[in-house]
Amino acid sequence: MKFAIGSDHRGLPHKTFLAERLRASGHAVTDCGGTADGPSDYPDAALAVGQLVGRGVVDQGLLICGSGIGVSIAANKVPGVRAALCFTPQQAETTRRHNDANVLCLSGDALTPAETWPVVEAWLGSAFEGGRHALRVQKIIDFENGRKAGE
Repeated sequence: MKFAIGSDHRGLPHKTFLAERLRASGHAVTDCGGTADGPSDYPDAALAVGQLVGRGVVDQGLLICGSGIGVSIAANKVPGVRAALCFTPQQAETTRRHNDANVLCLSGDALTPAETWPVVEAWLGSAFEGGRHALRVQKIIDFENGRKAGE
């Protein structure tokens, strides 16, 4: 699977840890920002990851900032992105199964780098269920594309 990953300066240790784990698990990883050279603004990484996911260049995205909220808000501005902030493996699994989320957002302040890996593993081990959930996701896609539900 192809991933895009990015962070702000507060998520940098997590990004480094997760990129290594993903690569060791056989995934391709594109780094979209967050460096040790100084402060990194979360919108830069979030929008870069979101654009790669939204255009289908990568399969999924992974973002980390201090709270996880900023990257989630920014990534969700990109057409085609359904970014979800998760703190537990159960949340990550559910958002994949029910929301077809394609960008996982994490909090660098609330979780240690090691605590993020079980959340990412749950994300990786889950797939969209479709069915009644597909109808709900389609309503979101329709709105994003300027259509009313059912048009």
